[in-house]
Amino acid sequence: MLEDLKKDAAERMAKCVTALKGEFKRMRTGRASTALLEHVKVEYYGSEMPLAQVANVIVEDARTLAVTPWDKSMVPVIEKAILKSDLGLTPNTAGAVIRLPMPALTEERRRELVKAAKHETENARVAVRNVRRDVMNDLKEMLKEKLVSQDDEKRAHEEVQKLTDRYIAELDGVLAEKEKDLLHV
Repeated sequence: MLEDLKKDAAERMAKCVTALKGEFKRMRTGRASTALLEHVKVEYYGSEMPLAQVANVIVEDARTLAVTPWDKSMVPVIEKAILKSDLGLTPNTAGAVIRLPMPALTEERRRELVKAAKHETENARVAVRNVRRDVMNDLKEMLKEKLVSQDDEKRAHEEVQKLTDRYIAELDGVLAEKEKDLLHV
């Protein structure tokens, strides 16, 4: 029972790290990445669709993304969706191919992105601590109902705290890597 609780906590904390990495993929650096466009939705025959389901998105070179819609009539719709997104990219259209050049990041913009990355990391830390709080509350309930001994509860508390510390250190490592990536010119 305690093992299941700890295993569940570890899985939930790992999901927090995975979610942070996903957020960081969407954060624009100086390099082109198809992950930048994953959250862009396109109006397709009356419904919102992810861009990847209506077009082929590739990295053309280090600073350019190329979007090739499967239906040529979708070109203006995709352009509009990209302009409407919060990416700050301007599409260049040549026939059926939409090219998205990545502008070089200014020092000020890099600092803003680092600040945003730190904010996202803090949110992930809070999520990990919330998992810890939930597990600690479950342990207290188990102790009240005499399902575990005080020694087992104390040992489980220590193990959950070690688990929390490990995942917070992992989040800090992910942040340091992203910060280095953002500040690299």
